[in-house]
Amino acid sequence: MFNRESLKRLSVAGIFILAFTFSLREINQAGGGYPNFPERVISANEKNVSISIPTGATGTEIAEILNAAGVVASAESFFRAAVANPKSASIAPGTHSLSLEISGRTALEQLLDPSRITDLIKISEGAWKTEVFEQMKATKIWSENPSQSAKKVTLPQGITSLEGVLFPAQYSFAEGTTQVEALQSMVNRYSQAISSLDFVDPAGKFSTQQLVTMASLIQAEGVPQDFTQISQVIRNRLAIGMPLQFDSTVHYVQNLRGQIFLSNKSTKLKSPYNTYQNYGLPPAPIGNPGLAALKAAIAPANGDWLFFITVAPGDTRFTKSFAEFNEWKSLYQKNRKAGAFD
Repeated sequence: MFNRESLKRLSVAGIFILAFTFSLREINQAGGGYPNFPERVISANEKNVSISIPTGATGTEIAEILNAAGVVASAESFFRAAVANPKSASIAPGTHSLSLEISGRTALEQLLDPSRITDLIKISEGAWKTEVFEQMKATKIWSENPSQSAKKVTLPQGITSLEGVLFPAQYSFAEGTTQVEALQSMVNRYSQAISSLDFVDPAGKFSTQQLVTMASLIQAEGVPQDFTQISQVIRNRLAIGMPLQFDSTVHYVQNLRGQIFLSNKSTKLKSPYNTYQNYGLPPAPIGNPGLAALKAAIAPANGDWLFFITVAPGDTRFTKSFAEFNEWKSLYQKNRKAGAFD
């Protein structure tokens, strides 16, 4: 039972909560009482200013940076816009190119626009580490040959190759970030990604490094809807001692991106990565797989397939029969000559 004193305390607490809730609503919704530039159309040729957002900067700190640079009329105009938009939590560190004298809402929109981030590094799914290094060389964090920085990166447990764990994503870095720190953040992103998976081979046959290598093959050889079947093809071929014979492994050695044709001469290339000449998996990944390919590596589909071929864009077929595979290969060659893959 509540006595008079406890009811009094509850009443006071209720008034406080109501007042606090109202204050938050006022902060989120109020449209005046602070300087704010009017909404306007942004001209394509107007002058921009470079704004550096430090790693871990708070909303208040970002607001003050924008105000001091003349981007917004007041720190509060940006802060209120940020509080009202949950996406503000994903503002990336690094240098952003922003318009001058814009509203707090427009400033937030520009900060969330990846195209306005200077020196943005984009790692696509399946990208090679050499492609990542080339992007790094074009940014302000470049200081030495990235291959030298790569030797200083701490790799996850069970991983022996940087190739394969530069996780595909968009990266921007605060001023002063070193190459080693940038590469380490990409590797850490890989660790975060697989933390949501039980990243071990269900059959207990493959190590973590081999699973990442397998994922890189899956990524290179197909599209997401085919990943789990390609994963099973790899396992089926390895189980019977059949060479993988993946074109992507030869293209990796040749540094050829976007090729769908492989000459007979190329299949004889001497390299431990050439799966036409060597049995088993390549010695290391042939690219940096995304999360879907990593998932497929540990969760293959059930099937007895040994062969697969994309006969036309969007039409990949799987079979155990070599005769059926050859029929489809003829169809692929016909479609390729007709320009279906152009």
